[in-house]
Amino acid sequence: MMKKILYILPILTALTIVSCGLDNRDEPESTIRGRVVYNGEAVGVRGTGEAVQLQLFQDGYELTNPVPVYVTQDGTFEIKIFDGEYKLVTRNNNGPWVNDRDTTVVRLQGMTDVDINVTPLFTLSNVSLALNGTSLSASFQANEVTQGWDIDYATIVVGRTSFVDDVSYTVRRDLRDIDTGVLTTELVDLTENADFKNGRALYARIGLRAAGKDQSIYSQVVKLR
Repeated sequence: MMKKILYILPILTALTIVSCGLDNRDEPESTIRGRVVYNGEAVGVRGTGEAVQLQLFQDGYELTNPVPVYVTQDGTFEIKIFDGEYKLVTRNNNGPWVNDRDTTVVRLQGMTDVDINVTPLFTLSNVSLALNGTSLSASFQANEVTQGWDIDYATIVVGRTSFVDDVSYTVRRDLRDIDTGVLTTELVDLTENADFKNGRALYARIGLRAAGKDQSIYSQVVKLR
């Protein structure tokens, strides 16, 4: 029994040294930050659940798995990482845009700002969200950007925080048979909604999903009260 203990102790000691060495590595202090944009404007997406991602690659290293870069609901992103040259692309078949996955080269030294240009399938314009008595008055126009795609549905979502989308909400109304170029207006009854009745702050936005895509494009968040 004593011999077994003597053999095990050096192994445990070595593991402890390796572990401490890993823990003492410097944390990355450089930052890549930016926006996913179309025509110079940030593209609104679902922000919860790390649903929309970019991918960061670095050539010349044994580990070639991409580093995920999460896009927030207002289309911005930020990641801390070590200085170097990276390739930044959209995640395959992820997001409400054309899946062209153009590569953006990022040469990082300290802080780098970068815009990732995408081509949405549709956009939203003339968006209006406002409380009208006990109802939410919502109107918007869907615009075709990329030919060959159909609209699956539009979504009106209301939440108690500014982080609101088709997963994080207290009220949701899906609208089908949406036509491009036509102003769509809808009233959403909030009478029985607990947050509305309790006088809580309310936020809303509109999403538009193309058929066959995994994510909706969103309008900016509006504070209703």
